[in-house]
Amino acid sequence: MQYDFDKPIERRGTGALKYDALAERYGDADLLPLWVADMDFETPHFITEALRRRLDHSLFGYTVEPAGLWPTVQRWIASHHNWHVEREWLSYIPGIVKGIGMAVNVFVQPDEKVIIQPPVYHPFRLTPQGNGREVVYNPLKRMPDGTYDMDFDNLAEVADPKCRMLILSNPHNPGGICWSGETLERLARFCHSRGILVISDEIHADMALYHHRHIPFATVCDEAAQCSITFGAPSKTFNIAGIVSSYAIVPNPTLRSRFYSWLKANELDEPTLFAPIATLAAFSDEGETWRRQMLHYVEQNVDCLIDWFAAHLPAIKPLRPQASFLVWLDCRGLRLDHQVLIDLFVRRARLALNDGEMFGPGGEGYMRINVATPRSVLLEALERLCAAVANLENPSPKP
Repeated sequence: MQYDFDKPIERRGTGALKYDALAERYGDADLLPLWVADMDFETPHFITEALRRRLDHSLFGYTVEPAGLWPTVQRWIASHHNWHVEREWLSYIPGIVKGIGMAVNVFVQPDEKVIIQPPVYHPFRLTPQGNGREVVYNPLKRMPDGTYDMDFDNLAEVADPKCRMLILSNPHNPGGICWSGETLERLARFCHSRGILVISDEIHADMALYHHRHIPFATVCDEAAQCSITFGAPSKTFNIAGIVSSYAIVPNPTLRSRFYSWLKANELDEPTLFAPIATLAAFSDEGETWRRQMLHYVEQNVDCLIDWFAAHLPAIKPLRPQASFLVWLDCRGLRLDHQVLIDLFVRRARLALNDGEMFGPGGEGYMRINVATPRSVLLEALERLCAAVANLENPSPKP
């Protein structure tokens, strides 16, 4: 079956955060939204049909997990990432950011610290801080070609004995990096030797682009498996974030007992009715067909965006992502301070993107754009931005 990713989907008025929160977040409900990390592509029909079949049985009481849920997840991970996950390593969690908060409360004492590597997904900072834990920064090193690497020299300096957790974005958001096995192994040995627990957020694992490969952190060496908790979900790949079908993988039996017993005591390991149904449908043969076509379309959108900036607005330099539908835009060539840059995108171009400063140190002068949208929408956004920059450089004379 050939899927149509050019099809426009009207999302306003459906409670979609990406659209219906524009007035609250940006002060203008009529912006073109390219911010929240969900796709404007229709959730694939085989997931919708699976949910509809269950809706036809109109009684929604307490449920048990379908027998095929975890074997299906195991097969998917094995076939896509060459990771043979044991059944007892797996548990449902009610969302990855929530999972981070839970892990912080279970494993990090109030006087202990959490390491993050900015620029990085902002809940990595906000969640530990909101739970009263100090956050320590180990900023990524920006390389001459615009990509990033981990700064292990600085990590050794900032990781004092109070640092008990490091939150890893793998693949990295917003940089779109598929970390190499060598980098992950080095990080694993560092953290294991210091008793630092690694929380690896791998929600974009199934969205590697351009023949890049995602490497699960826990697979790179035994130290990685023993010092980590991995979080995953089909939600980004299949555009079902609102259904909340996340899971944790914990190979270490001591960590697993501590974390999963806490989840069970609070009934946080029990999925809602529709989460397993959506997961089973997503991780199917139909799901793989849809995923491949979606990724091809996203690659074409990334190519379109990069070529467009090179031809029409070279002062903005996109970093080609190795994974996901999020593109990190280096806007420093415009030579605008933060507030003027935000004004350019929001008030002048009438676009809603994520500004780079929210991702922490190293994000200044950057913007993050979501290209998982019909190409006509992406091109409209680029034309708006080009016109806004032209008007900024050549303001109309005052009357």
